[in-house]
Amino acid sequence: MITQKQFRLSAVAAALTAVFGPALADDEVTELIEPDSAISIGFGNWSNDRRQTGMYDGMREGKSYILLDADIVKRDNDTGTWYKLDARDLGLDNRSIKGEVLKQGDIGISMEYNRIRRDDPNEYRTNVQGIGSSSMTTVGAVPIYSKDLSIRREQLNFDFYKNLYQNGKSGLDFNLTYRNEDKTGARNFADNGHTNFAPEPIDSTTRQIEAALSWSTEKFQLRGGYNASWYENNIRLAGAGTAFQGPANIMSLPLDNQAHQLFLNGGYNFTKSTRGTFKVEYAHATQNENFAFPGVGGVNSLDGEVVTKLVQLGLTSRITKDFSLNANLRYHDKDDRTPNNVSFAGAAPDTHPHFSQSLRTLSGKVEGVYRFADVYSLVGSVEEKRQKRELPENINGTDRLARVPFVHKLNETTGRLELRRSLTDTLNGSVSWVHADRDGSSYGPTDPNPVRNQLNPLNVADRKRDKARLSLDWTPLEALSLQFVFEDGKDKYSGQNPLGLDEGKTRLYSLDATWTVNDKLSFNAWYSYDQTKAKQTGRMGTTLTQTRRYDIEDNADSLGLGVKWEATSALHTGANLEWTRSVSEYDIAAWSDATGLPVPNGIAATRVAPSDITDKHLRVSLFALYALNKTSDLRFDLIYDRWKTNDWTWKNSNGSPLYISNGTYVIADPSEAATFVGFRYIYKFQ
Repeated sequence: MITQKQFRLSAVAAALTAVFGPALADDEVTELIEPDSAISIGFGNWSNDRRQTGMYDGMREGKSYILLDADIVKRDNDTGTWYKLDARDLGLDNRSIKGEVLKQGDIGISMEYNRIRRDDPNEYRTNVQGIGSSSMTTVGAVPIYSKDLSIRREQLNFDFYKNLYQNGKSGLDFNLTYRNEDKTGARNFADNGHTNFAPEPIDSTTRQIEAALSWSTEKFQLRGGYNASWYENNIRLAGAGTAFQGPANIMSLPLDNQAHQLFLNGGYNFTKSTRGTFKVEYAHATQNENFAFPGVGGVNSLDGEVVTKLVQLGLTSRITKDFSLNANLRYHDKDDRTPNNVSFAGAAPDTHPHFSQSLRTLSGKVEGVYRFADVYSLVGSVEEKRQKRELPENINGTDRLARVPFVHKLNETTGRLELRRSLTDTLNGSVSWVHADRDGSSYGPTDPNPVRNQLNPLNVADRKRDKARLSLDWTPLEALSLQFVFEDGKDKYSGQNPLGLDEGKTRLYSLDATWTVNDKLSFNAWYSYDQTKAKQTGRMGTTLTQTRRYDIEDNADSLGLGVKWEATSALHTGANLEWTRSVSEYDIAAWSDATGLPVPNGIAATRVAPSDITDKHLRVSLFALYALNKTSDLRFDLIYDRWKTNDWTWKNSNGSPLYISNGTYVIADPSEAATFVGFRYIYKFQ
């Protein structure tokens, strides 16, 4: 790892000004310094595979890797132009490289390439061939080879800035950004309506572009432009099985789509203490690629169309020396213009139609801040949200797609109080409380089935929410600082139906400590505990009288310890320990007759509550950095990484690998441990 270069504030401001324009121009370069650069090369070795903990770092396999980084910064003092090259992990499959040319207050250009890979931690022993392509076949009834799945993203980013006009305190800037991402690979999936192993082939491209003009004066700031995105999927259908003549044997993959947006936002300083802001956006998104199979009544495309409009106004004013007021009003309109058609037909026509659902939201917020006793601030706010949505239409005599209830109107009111203490040398902190009340109109048309139509959906059910938060930043000694955070929240759900989520709880404790013994030795430690609980009522039998309570809980403990020590002027060392334990609990004892509770009709007595899932992760790392001379360093890294779980997701009830019906086994390793040893040579120059 390359030691990060250090700049004086004025030099940083000079570089940032080239990107962000005259807003930072007031901080002029007062002293020229030569920027630091460094190149690092070395190698590292993991002793074993890390299928779980190495999913994203490009070093999943137990083998040796080249470690190559570069951070090069040059400046032309005559023109004020900066040249930067930042390259990371060039020896790994996950890598990035970025080049920049920045001229203060005039022009800035940067290009960046990123490769990001995500490896599936499971191994698949299968008889499915052609994985990753649009045509998959099964050979025999038993696994014939082992397959690993992965997804690779390759991103190319381009940014351009140019100052078009500058006169005193006013200026005109142009910004252009372009993003291109190619995504390839395969991920675990199942074919159409079945449990057969049929990995989804991935080969798509996403492009984004934004062009904007920014105008600023002493009182008025304005920014407007155009934003667009295009998604192209190079594989439309994937066959699963040995026959590909109908929808029963194929998977329809995401279709091409695009979106275009015009935006304008700005602000005006009415006085030194009062400022107004506004934002206006208009977006048009479409999905109209033809289906591979004809739809009912000649419908061959979704003809998806969504128009989104946004208008937002804001006002901030310091009414008196001690009292400030903030207010904003926001209107958001999502107009789904997609036709309500029966869009697909297989061997028998599918009677589940698509339905569009437009959504309009009007929200406003008022917040006041009152300062007293020099170090205290009292904050109070009220936010009101009013939402209207379209209900599903009855198409072809059926509304079966509306499997859960909907509401036409949804209202939510949120109040917040907070007391802050700040501007003291030893103790700063805040305590806050939030209360939110959400309620909606009666449920709209849903599935006529009397059992399926008994749910209070999570996103529209009536809900009361309370949340408290306490944070403290305490420095009892000059060398010791402590930060503490406590959060506690509770949701209470209700509605006219008997099924759904009843109650939710969250809790968080966090403690950070830093102890600086002297200029050469320092310690840090942190601990956090977070908990999430949910209670819900679900149906177990074929009638509404057969309901049971399900209690679900996730909790995690995390601990970290660290030390940095300058042993000599040439030797810097450090060590870190990170430990995490997470538990998912499923309290569904009513499933088992062993509890003494009656087993509902139609429920087998052998069905028992799933066991808890516990994950543990330990990571210990040590490093030593030795300065050979003023321009050369040697760095040594030693890491021990251990992970363990009893997750039963990919296991049969007897603990054996899970078998999928078309001749595939899923192999999930419950534990792994590996050691990393790495050496680097770092060359520094100016």
